[in-house]
Amino acid sequence: MYAEEKQREKSMKNYKITVQYDGTRYKGWQVQKATEATIQGKLQNVLSKLAGHPVEVIGSGRTDAGVHAAGQVANFHMEEHFSVEEICDNLNEFLPEDIAVTEIAEVDDRFHSRYNAVSKTYSYRIRTSPVADVFERRFVYHYGKPLDVGRMKAAAERLKGTHDFASFCGNKKMKKSTVRTIMDITFAEKDGEIEIRYTGDGFLQNMIRILTGTLIEVGRGERDIESMTAILAAKNREAAGYTAPPQGLRLEKVEYATVGSDKQESGF
Repeated sequence: MYAEEKQREKSMKNYKITVQYDGTRYKGWQVQKATEATIQGKLQNVLSKLAGHPVEVIGSGRTDAGVHAAGQVANFHMEEHFSVEEICDNLNEFLPEDIAVTEIAEVDDRFHSRYNAVSKTYSYRIRTSPVADVFERRFVYHYGKPLDVGRMKAAAERLKGTHDFASFCGNKKMKKSTVRTIMDITFAEKDGEIEIRYTGDGFLQNMIRILTGTLIEVGRGERDIESMTAILAAKNREAAGYTAPPQGLRLEKVEYATVGSDKQESGF
């Protein structure tokens, strides 16, 4: 039995996939005992049936319940006699219609989708028009009121860089480091909507949604632009703003370092 398992390990190959999903009806990325409605669970179920043995799918990070992804990256190990085409076709045939694998490639056995990621980019959409867009209701936060984007941009500048983001963490019992680096926060306005893009080396639980809620409070004049520095220094969740709802948030892409100093996007 031991010899068979060792032989199986030797015949395993590591695969990297890019996944997109509408997170509306899911309880998040991570497998949970209380529900089958998780993205990781759906992927593992299809792959395990194809492989004939349990397959663990490792994501670049955990998206919350109701959060979407255009470029989530994951990896898993399977026996080598399956081609990438067979795996991809099988996944897209048997996955629910709100989950799709857009790219797949065989990668080095040492590749790890979470540990090897160097940056992630998320977008958050806020609808400021008083009239809701019914066709986009699952993918945008209908705030319904005007916001001062200039003030929001100025506040966002104070959040860029390497800081302890404990005040923007939804997990009050967090034991690991809450220090993260935000490389960029950008804003785009069109058709009664604001899109904020966050790029960083990693994000804490609910971090982007709390950042967004806090910036909204700045945009409606409830917080001073300069207060961002004090919020960071407080290292207390109560110091920051509210948690914006999940439907406006989407993981856009994950980047990985190549052999040299260049970066490779999740699109391979």
